[in-house]
Amino acid sequence: VSGVFVPVVISIAAVTVAAWLIAGAGVGFALARGISVLVISCPCALGLATPVAVMVGNGVAAKNGILFKTAAALEETGKANTVVLDKTGTVTRGEPSVTDITAADGDENALLHAAYSIERKSEHPLAAAIVKYAEENGISYSETDNFTAIPGKGLSASIGVEEVRGGNYEFINSVTAVSDDLRARAERLAGEGKTPMYFSRGERCLGMIAVADVIKDDSCSAVDQLHNMGLRVVMLTGDNKRTAEAIGAQAGVDEVIANVLPDVKEKTVRGLKNTGKVIMVGDGINDAPALTSADVGIAIGAGTDIAMDAADVVLVNSKLSDVPAAIRLSCATFRNIKENLFWAFLYNVIGIPLAAGVFINVLGWKLNPMFGAAAMSLSSFCVVSNALRLNFFRPYNSKHDGKRRNPKNKIQKNNERNEQTMEKTIKIEGMMCAHCEARVKKALEELPEVKSAQVSHEKGSAVVTLENVISDDKLRQTVEDQGYKVIG
Repeated sequence: VSGVFVPVVISIAAVTVAAWLIAGAGVGFALARGISVLVISCPCALGLATPVAVMVGNGVAAKNGILFKTAAALEETGKANTVVLDKTGTVTRGEPSVTDITAADGDENALLHAAYSIERKSEHPLAAAIVKYAEENGISYSETDNFTAIPGKGLSASIGVEEVRGGNYEFINSVTAVSDDLRARAERLAGEGKTPMYFSRGERCLGMIAVADVIKDDSCSAVDQLHNMGLRVVMLTGDNKRTAEAIGAQAGVDEVIANVLPDVKEKTVRGLKNTGKVIMVGDGINDAPALTSADVGIAIGAGTDIAMDAADVVLVNSKLSDVPAAIRLSCATFRNIKENLFWAFLYNVIGIPLAAGVFINVLGWKLNPMFGAAAMSLSSFCVVSNALRLNFFRPYNSKHDGKRRNPKNKIQKNNERNEQTMEKTIKIEGMMCAHCEARVKKALEELPEVKSAQVSHEKGSAVVTLENVISDDKLRQTVEDQGYKVIG
């Protein structure tokens, strides 16, 4: 704007001098009017309106432990419709502890020995819980080779000639048989909000260790504040569905999406962007693709370096309540910028015609160039002073949350309309257990048109959320290739 404003004002000044000369005014009078136009016009106010507000807004954010990396992030944060939260370390404390140990053959020491040996090289919070428990109980460990972290699944390493694995049910069940009793116990624990992790050594399933992680003290309050702002809150996690739903119910989120790998997290966030601006909040390596894909990525300060590098905003104090605070501050800063621009434009719209002498013949108003120079300085002073008012803004005050531009019911209607056009339900015969669910889910989600699939052998159905149009025949063939029958 300032780049256009300067040549336009110079042109107006030249036209003003020429017009008064043509009108028969003296050279001195005409020059005085042209000079008045030049000195009263204020590109400074326009040029200061945005950067000063951004600078002050960033300063206030930093004082409260919220670091916006760019001015664009400060602006976009306040425009969000949906906030997506990771579970472990974001909604929960990320400091879980071991609650249950179930050895497949009754040998808990062998289970803990293998788990300790492999988890001690992992940075995941759940691994830290197992390591802490093993150390406190005097469990020994073996040195491992070929350590590999498989995103969204688990870990693998070698102890001597044997391969040791630890991770979720799908991962361990793909290399060794997990008994129905062990699986049933894990399901019960997951329903209590605990995370079961399976371990194997060679071709033998060693058992399951359950870890519980409680939600942060401010998580429920933060979700409530986001709801009051009219935002939809989604919890997105690689944890199993029952555990995730238990935590989601405690936190009060609108939707829980579980059992997702990092690439599916990224794909899910990209799909949610169809309904508006999306904020992704996470702390782990697995969250990095989703943080990058979101309109605004927010990293928890206690998280991994990769997550903080991928994010646009970093919450130094690792408090979830800083998310609504960041949104409030973004809205306040953007509002301040618009106020600054309004007053800067208004000043110029009134001041330039006055300086040019438009009102001389009508009202007898004539502006001395010295007063024009003073008025120009005063306009810049007003813009800067208005920006400095942001120093008094309290980002944790939720008094005006209900006045945000995007009411909750409007967002819900948009989401419902989106879901109606993007979902298909497949009725399936032949699924008997969770293993069947996993096979169908994996096959469907490998289709490029499918964003996610929720499969239930109890209901005999699969609900697929689509990113692009796909034929019923292709969906039918995908399911039937796995050995099941599609009946509708």
